[in-house]
Amino acid sequence: MPHWLQLMIDSLGPLLWAALIFTAPLTLLSFVLGLTLGLVVALIRLFGPAPLVPIVRFYVWIIRGTPLLVQLFLIFYGLPSAGIVLDAFPAALIGFTLNIGAYTSEIIRAVIGSIPKGQWEAAYSIGMTWQQAMRRTILPQAARVAVPPLSNTFISLVKDTSLAAAITVPELFQASQRIVATTYEPLILYIEAALIYLAMSSVLSHLQGRLEHRLGRYGGYIEAHK
Repeated sequence: MPHWLQLMIDSLGPLLWAALIFTAPLTLLSFVLGLTLGLVVALIRLFGPAPLVPIVRFYVWIIRGTPLLVQLFLIFYGLPSAGIVLDAFPAALIGFTLNIGAYTSEIIRAVIGSIPKGQWEAAYSIGMTWQQAMRRTILPQAARVAVPPLSNTFISLVKDTSLAAAITVPELFQASQRIVATTYEPLILYIEAALIYLAMSSVLSHLQGRLEHRLGRYGGYIEAHK
């Protein structure tokens, strides 16, 4: 068996374990928390009290205008100077959540703003409150439109978690770095790590396509029965 193939087989287990134990949880938790934060921020920007609007606008401006890696370094290496010490995984989780929250807030704000005004009026005309209109009419329609960009954000997050290696989170990419340090075979190990990221992204892209197809059929059914 060729040396490079034997090396890839031997390292596959540790790399997949790191992806399962650290990369996947970090991705899922960051996205769920970030999406929740993004929804709150979007609703504040669209409907919130005036004093809060500039605060969330400033948050979005700062996050979107600075590199994610710098944000992670500020949280993990910078905050200890202010007396706030975080372990690597929580620091990465906070950094990714804040980053995803800013970007998803813009997506959610755009899709909610794209819902025709007539939908609000129709909801109010049958006696719905603002909260009921938002929950039963506006958000379901906005969710269908938001699936493609939010799915792309999620897929990008899978790859972005490799940046957590820079703050010592033992995820997939750092696991490959550790093996490189002992085998001195960076090309083979980094190609293997890239292939694992590619496989995860491909699976998620396939699931995204199926979800969009189902939502498209559901949306077509609704349009046909209006």
